[in-house]
Amino acid sequence: MQHDVQAILDKAIAAHGGADFWRELSGVEARLSAAGFLFTTKGRPPLRHMRMWASATEPRFTFFDYLQPGWRGEWIGDAEVRIVDAEGNVVSRRERPREAFRGLRRQFRWDALDFLYFGGYATWNYLTTPFLLLRPGFEFELLSPLKGSQGRIERIAAVFPPDIPTHSRRQVFYFDESGLLTRLDYTAEVVGNWARAAHLCEDYKDFGGLKAPTKRRVWPTLLGSGPLPFPNLVALDIDDISPQRAAA
Repeated sequence: MQHDVQAILDKAIAAHGGADFWRELSGVEARLSAAGFLFTTKGRPPLRHMRMWASATEPRFTFFDYLQPGWRGEWIGDAEVRIVDAEGNVVSRRERPREAFRGLRRQFRWDALDFLYFGGYATWNYLTTPFLLLRPGFEFELLSPLKGSQGRIERIAAVFPPDIPTHSRRQVFYFDESGLLTRLDYTAEVVGNWARAAHLCEDYKDFGGLKAPTKRRVWPTLLGSGPLPFPNLVALDIDDISPQRAAA
């Protein structure tokens, strides 16, 4: 079974650009838009063609022009989030930001630092998957395959190591016959333990050797069922991705 899991992962990594290609990168820049029911319920404005950067080597992420032109929103793993002005001054920061979601207010409204944490770790996960699965500490389980409209769909359950901030420790990844990621299932725990979701990946494009979906839609699920048709929790559209080579 372990051999089967490794074969599926190897195929997926190769389909998205290859391990050697990824290991030569320092990060990726992306420009994307995001909106949906989650933004509305948490009182956060949608993102419109926002420029971002995701590290290829560690849990770090930056939103450019965050809150104001020239400002940056920086996510540094589970250690800290901070907003930096155009002169490099820290406007606001929060240490151990995931712990802040235990408060009652977060059930109804997120402030700029709350969204910076959620949006930072979530988008970093999305932009670095499936290469994220190359990191040490993962545990994998082969699940029974499904029959999709375009053929056989392989499924792997992954338990994330504690040093990777993510939606939930256990997630399920779906790969089509070419090895491309078509769906991932998780529980967005900072939203609530009830927030089970199916995240669908479509419209793949090649960005300088990196193959990635340009259309992502997140839908609620009931335990043991497929995605519900309403509401659309997050709609994410990618304009561009620019792989950045590490300095020699």
